[in-house]
Amino acid sequence: MSVDVHHTESGPAKAPPLVLAGSLGSTLRMWDPQVEALSADFRVIRYDHRGHGGTPAPTGPYSMADLGADVLRLLDRLGIRRAHFAGLSLGGMVGQWLGVHAPERIDRLALLATSPHIGPPSTWRDRIAIVRERGAGALADAVVERWFTPAYAKEHSEEVARIRDEIAATDPEGYAGCCAAIEHHDVRGVLDRIQAPTLVLAGADDAGTPPRGHGELIAERVPDARLVVLDDAAHLLSWQRAAKVNTLLAEHFASPSG
Repeated sequence: MSVDVHHTESGPAKAPPLVLAGSLGSTLRMWDPQVEALSADFRVIRYDHRGHGGTPAPTGPYSMADLGADVLRLLDRLGIRRAHFAGLSLGGMVGQWLGVHAPERIDRLALLATSPHIGPPSTWRDRIAIVRERGAGALADAVVERWFTPAYAKEHSEEVARIRDEIAATDPEGYAGCCAAIEHHDVRGVLDRIQAPTLVLAGADDAGTPPRGHGELIAERVPDARLVVLDDAAHLLSWQRAAKVNTLLAEHFASPSG
């Protein structure tokens, strides 16, 4: 059953709607570096995944279909028939699900630092066991180390510490439930069903979803998708390479759809 996700809006109410979906363990504040730039031309809608930020955490496990249904419920609540969608990591997996299963609701799609399948399953089962026993704080340090390059983390230590605290504050049930959705996420065989014009962004230094086997695979299998690999960027490339990401997203979503 879908839930009413917590969301915020910015930008002109009559502008084209653009939904932003974040990474596992993040809140909608993950998109702070994008809001001002994108709100000039779009009705920007940021939301929290179930069990993240201000969204309740129903008992898990969850599926990617559950998380996708939450987005469709949000669009229905807002009276939006079609929207652009940008998702990073878990958010990008939700975007892939929507592109495959609800193509009539998605105009243009951007998939950042994400994958059609991340294995092995034991990785996610281990995370689930840890977070249920000790909370998301037990994973926060290791997660944030993968989100940024060492040089960036050293130079922006206060920012990184705040993001680390957000990861630690994630509801354990929500975090574990979303891990289960990622564990079973595999759209490698159906990516060719995505009809939305798609931009794929990958970080050259991303250890979690490196371009090879992840972003490259999406770009190969989604018809006419465009892949851009950003140097000096780890997993949270929307933060580390904000100016470049903002330009690429604005250009992509401003282009007319076929």
